Amino acid sequence: MNIYSRLIFPTLIDLVMSGKDFTNYRRVVLADAAGSVLEIGFGTGLNLAYYLPSRVDKITTVDVNPGMNKLARKRIATSSIDVDFQVITGEKLPMTDSTFDTVVSTWTLCSIKQVETAIAEIHRVLKPGGKFLFIEHGLSNEPNIQTWQHRITPIQKVIGDGCHLDRPIRQLISTQFSNLAVREFYTPNTPKIGGYFYQGIAIK
Repeated sequence: MNIYSRLIFPTLIDLVMSGKDFTNYRRVVLADAAGSVLEIGFGTGLNLAYYLPSRVDKITTVDVNPGMNKLARKRIATSSIDVDFQVITGEKLPMTDSTFDTVVSTWTLCSIKQVETAIAEIHRVLKPGGKFLFIEHGLSNEPNIQTWQHRITPIQKVIGDGCHLDRPIRQLISTQFSNLAVREFYTPNTPKIGGYFYQGIAIK
């Protein structure tokens, strides 16, 4: 992992993802989190403030970037929820099958190298009837926007530490989850190439 990924990107992404619009989406998505929770792509811990302590027993978090650790630890220290923070990849989870009531992913599936494998792992570690809660950006439903997403993604992967603009999130998740509800929309105040969002719940 290079210096940009470890030292610069964590501070940059923390600043960008702290905006009001992102905060509102976090609050809505995380309201459904309950029981034993796994968060894939914990990053700097921005989601932590929006879990409801009355509904969540424990949060296990994974993130492959050790550079996120410093900012994440500060937020964990102020939380009333028990958090187990692990610097590991989401593509090979050490947890046993059917461990979690809820799995959460927010703006993370865009960056995982082997995203299909990670989604299979999410399905594996969920309990039967467990929920996968997510909000992601990805491939637009407009062909002209898709063209630009494909063109710019190679640059975005460098700037965004592996982030793809053009992943078909609904299609990817549906390969593992047949019980899936997704809302697709453009978020305000964001260029269309990066602002096509998928928000949903998948049930095992």
